[in-house]
Amino acid sequence: MANPALSSGLFIGGQWVPGGPVVEVTNKYDGTSIGRVASARPQDVEAALTSAHTAVETMAALSAHRRAEILHKVSGLLTAKRETFARTIAAEAGKPIKMARIEVDRASATFALAGDEARRIHGETVPLDAVPSGEGYFGFWVRRPIGVVLAITPFNFPLNLVAHKVAPAIAAGNAVVLKPALQTPLTAVALVEVLLEAGLPEGAINLVQGPGGTVGEALVTDARVGAISFTGSAAVGRGIVARAGIKKVTLELGNSSPVIVAADADLGAVAGRCARGAFAYAGQVCISVQRIYADRSIFAPLRDRLIEETRALVVGDPLDDRTDVGPMISVDEAARAESWVAESTNAGAKILVGGKRDRAVYWPTLLSDTTPDMRVVGQEVFAPVASLIACADFDEALRSANATAYGLQAAVFTRDIDRILRAVGRLDFGGVIVNDVPGFRADHMPYGGNKQSGIGREGLRFAIEDMTNIQMVAIRKG
Repeated sequence: MANPALSSGLFIGGQWVPGGPVVEVTNKYDGTSIGRVASARPQDVEAALTSAHTAVETMAALSAHRRAEILHKVSGLLTAKRETFARTIAAEAGKPIKMARIEVDRASATFALAGDEARRIHGETVPLDAVPSGEGYFGFWVRRPIGVVLAITPFNFPLNLVAHKVAPAIAAGNAVVLKPALQTPLTAVALVEVLLEAGLPEGAINLVQGPGGTVGEALVTDARVGAISFTGSAAVGRGIVARAGIKKVTLELGNSSPVIVAADADLGAVAGRCARGAFAYAGQVCISVQRIYADRSIFAPLRDRLIEETRALVVGDPLDDRTDVGPMISVDEAARAESWVAESTNAGAKILVGGKRDRAVYWPTLLSDTTPDMRVVGQEVFAPVASLIACADFDEALRSANATAYGLQAAVFTRDIDRILRAVGRLDFGGVIVNDVPGFRADHMPYGGNKQSGIGREGLRFAIEDMTNIQMVAIRKG
């Protein structure tokens, strides 16, 4: 068949269908066209919701072993098509090819883990006679699929963050409506083809694209949707909560990821991990290193090592195997990062390295002498920009790390168990990573944030809990 990305990009009711206005998909490094997809019209959104709702009964009746088989087959197909997917991600997302390959590997593992979890979804017995009114009753609860899951995904992980929504939804026996980011729809189109090849029933996956203000609004507010899983900005997340109505909502939002470096840390390891953790994929990861709080006694040597490690990163074409840092998702986003840095330097910050832009490419930039009120510190920069900040001691660093509206993941570098336990007890974050950067994530761990960083947790078992309802059964004995 013809390339579905070029012919439509909308998958509804088990077939590729024509849609509305065509959106050009570009190579984020050189701006050339690499594909075209149709955006959804109101009737397409309605058709996708109807298709998913119609498939609810079929998916709920699909046995656990069959769901597991489909998910494991998807995993195998992703591995077999690794290079094709990686090159698509590198072109449409601007992600360096070596990192894009890692993303494909992780997505393959995510689907395999979901397949394992599909076989483990279960309930428990309840001793109803623990109270007088329960005498003579036998009780148990089971998990039932929620029905239709709406997955809204971002541009920065166009395969694995889709996998983290679609895979647990299928594992739990749900139908899905997927709305990928308009900047990176081609990877989602290719994944739908893989899901079909793996034998997913008709109507179980529906793909629509379009602006959040129209397509997203119609999907979020529809009563047939039982659960929404969204990854994106805090502002959009707040809007979803306000409009969704009575349904389950999982939000994975922003962060201004802090790293605390104690005086006893291995500075060579810290500098290497922080440079890559801050600037890999041009800092466009919600757990990229943004704020580095260093004990004053090691500030100068750490600064020098960070400058050295940052300068060693290769900036360029993401399809080049040597590249560490490619373009940002758009020229406008790179210009925004440039303006935030200029704003900070005008207020007294210093550029230690970087601070240069060429179209959508913004060079890895390390700042010092920043203050909490600067946007590069207080807000999520989502760009290859990090600040090195001196602290009087470990406790001051903990207080500074916590002084944020966000709470996704934080990191601590120290060999001291007392410091580690203090950090774990005081840091108000969904994850605390010790002796590595906040960007660490294993795809089966509970992942999500506190405060303005979100609601709920991803990670297959934990996502499944949000995509199912508990059904209690009480049987009166004869």
